[in-house]
Amino acid sequence: MPGAIRVPGTALALDPVTAAFNIGTLIRWLDYNDTWLAAEWGHPSDNLGALLACAQVRGLTVRELLAAQIQAYEIQGILALHNSFNRLGLDHVILVRIASAGVAARLLGGTPEQVLAALSHAFLDGGALRTYRHGATTGSRKSWAAGDATSRGLWLAQLALRGEMGYPAALSAPRWGFQDVVLGGAELRLAQPLGCYVAENILFKVGFPAEFHGQTAVEAAFALHREVAPRAAEVDEIVIHSQESAVRIIDKQGPLATPAARDHCLQYMVAAALLHGELRSEHYRDEAAADPRIDFLRARTSVHEDPSYTEAYLDPAKRAIGNRVQVRFRDGTATRAVAIDYPLGHPRRRAEAEPHLAAKFARSAATRMPASRAAAVRRLWDDPRRTDRLHVDQLIDCFAP
Repeated sequence: MPGAIRVPGTALALDPVTAAFNIGTLIRWLDYNDTWLAAEWGHPSDNLGALLACAQVRGLTVRELLAAQIQAYEIQGILALHNSFNRLGLDHVILVRIASAGVAARLLGGTPEQVLAALSHAFLDGGALRTYRHGATTGSRKSWAAGDATSRGLWLAQLALRGEMGYPAALSAPRWGFQDVVLGGAELRLAQPLGCYVAENILFKVGFPAEFHGQTAVEAAFALHREVAPRAAEVDEIVIHSQESAVRIIDKQGPLATPAARDHCLQYMVAAALLHGELRSEHYRDEAAADPRIDFLRARTSVHEDPSYTEAYLDPAKRAIGNRVQVRFRDGTATRAVAIDYPLGHPRRRAEAEPHLAAKFARSAATRMPASRAAAVRRLWDDPRRTDRLHVDQLIDCFAP
């Protein structure tokens, strides 16, 4: 179709809303999503579904796209600092829809009134239930829910620009407004003025695919692999101390029927890491999960909250995501307790993470493009001034199949 939006790495050329869904889902499925942890958590890169579509519609440069990305990150992330939707049973993708709607309306040329109208509709939509992220009902929808949210945000922005009226009382209307219906009468608030705090403190999932609250536990398990793997049958107990959020989200017992359930189970992640000394997406598949040693170790794993980890997790000066892992054997011996406060993708470990991120890109690119083109994309990484001046269409060209 004329003016179609291209989806990076594919031959797809789609209408903007469908393209936003595809891009948002692609980011999740390839496990390149970054992470934000606060009272609410989520993945601000989900907004790139709408933003990349808008950037192609408007002919933006990469620098303009990055500025919009900072705005979307900030809206989602600052709203997440003190507003916990997960405690209400709602999924964090509500914040993706809100951020995508507001920034997409601006990128498409909307007036302030039109931006506000788009935002009002994003709040009127309410929120999706977290059913697909928890317990026995965890499923693959958690990998496309964000694509759905960012595409919905773009759709609402388009409606606003076509003249659809907004609703100034979407948040505050007594009884029927978002605050009364969704928040139980609490006020939705921004924890601090909007700037670039979220982009500067974002977490990158670099080394392996695993829900972020458990990343340091997996790193600790790697450190214990050589000591534990040969004695797996002798394990009496695996003790994990973690933050309250991890205990609430990824402490899972019982059958895990899908890969989506396994990569959100702290016990499974640690068991696989102890056995293999690495963690790849293949380790969540049915074939790997059929290894009887996995469930043997899971059944012997206990997860406990360490209040100091919870305190450091919520401290804005630290934003730690600590875990401590120790393995005890039937003969009474035990490994050392390995404690890690900050995962590889944390701002405090940026320099250490960059080579791993580059290697991750190289491995993925090798499956989809010639080495010469992958090297050309890698050179863009090393030349930010040149990359800033590229039009987004030119950047998408680099990933064409």
